[in-house]
Amino acid sequence: MAKNKFVAPFLKWVGGKRQIMPSIVSVLPKNIQNYTYIEPFVGGGAVLFHLTPSNAVINDFNSELINVYEVIRNNLDELIIDLKKHKNESDYFYKIRGIDRTKEFEKLSKVQRASRIIYLNKTCFNGLYRVNNAGEFNAPFGRYKNPNIVNEPTLKAVSKYLNTNNIQILNGDYKAALKQADKNSFVYLDPPYHPISENSNFTGYIRGGWDMQDQIKLREACDDLTKKGIKFLLSNSSAPLIKDQYKKYNIQTIKANRAINSNGSNRGEIEEVLIRNYE
Repeated sequence: MAKNKFVAPFLKWVGGKRQIMPSIVSVLPKNIQNYTYIEPFVGGGAVLFHLTPSNAVINDFNSELINVYEVIRNNLDELIIDLKKHKNESDYFYKIRGIDRTKEFEKLSKVQRASRIIYLNKTCFNGLYRVNNAGEFNAPFGRYKNPNIVNEPTLKAVSKYLNTNNIQILNGDYKAALKQADKNSFVYLDPPYHPISENSNFTGYIRGGWDMQDQIKLREACDDLTKKGIKFLLSNSSAPLIKDQYKKYNIQTIKANRAINSNGSNRGEIEEVLIRNYE
């Protein structure tokens, strides 16, 4: 079946995989479509939407993000109507952004919450989904002339894909998604990247962020997958800690251009790694 070219990420997401997709595709197992695809850190879903597996389990810790996936699947028409209400104006942007600091946030419907996230993502500076330690969205207004707030072809295509395939959507710890894996599964892991340097640490899309201990626990989870004969592919930064943790696995270094960074001098080509437990 030919893939619908409109099945694509509906949000701009930190660490999105679209531009390193050729490197990822080149190391996928043969007959990837025969596996149940499991992605415990789905983020913007670039790999999911590129592969469009018939059977998949996707998860993310970010409940606002997972709500968007669920609303696109379950309430597409209402979502599109709500998105059309939004205005590309600074005062309006800060009013919508600030709702998560008030009691009004709890009164929003699932559709309104999803619409808010898509609107903020399309109109905030650099498309940077970022929350502070209290979990409040804090990226500034982007001042774009004509942002594509209501991308109907993509939203409709993604909704159809999620509804016509066996896609399980979870919201929680990555370990819960891994519990679903067996020998007929392929697991793609795209965790928050370990910082190459102290000032490059960006884990602002989840409250509380990630640290070294989280990276080590994830490597232990990868060891468990390997013991069970389950194939995994993991992407991360080329930080010494990561290379050391996964030294017994197949590590490939790739170059990536990273466009999303609040500091312009930190954008540009950087090294990342793809790590796998199969040939």
